[in-house]
Amino acid sequence: QVQWVESGGGLVQAGTSLRLSCVASERTFSAAVMGWFRQAPGKEREFVAVIRQSQSGELTFYRDSVKGRFSIAKDNAKNMLYLQMDSLKLDDTAVYSCASGASLSSDLGSPYSYKSWGQGTQVTVSS
Repeated sequence: QVQWVESGGGLVQAGTSLRLSCVASERTFSAAVMGWFRQAPGKEREFVAVIRQSQSGELTFYRDSVKGRFSIAKDNAKNMLYLQMDSLKLDDTAVYSCASGASLSSDLGSPYSYKSWGQGTQVTVSS
């Protein structure tokens, strides 16, 4: 089973940026769907962004609260998945994890649709 390793988290001030990276343990960019999720203390894991293949190319989707601020991308040659996070807010504080293994017909916003996960990287936004 594919394993992911995230990096790039840290402690930053509100309004600044971070870029999270995720590398796969094997060449898995045949995966049709890859996503980022986050989990804040005391809360359930929630969808952040997903990138999926389509007949017209790659499609991206974001949760409403991060639209216009976050951007998901992948680099097939490097076996990497990224999450660029700009204009960070206090509410973005969470452990961020990348995931794969969901089928195109599944609910891509549900963490239960994904089979492979990384261990997560902590993002803390301070005022």
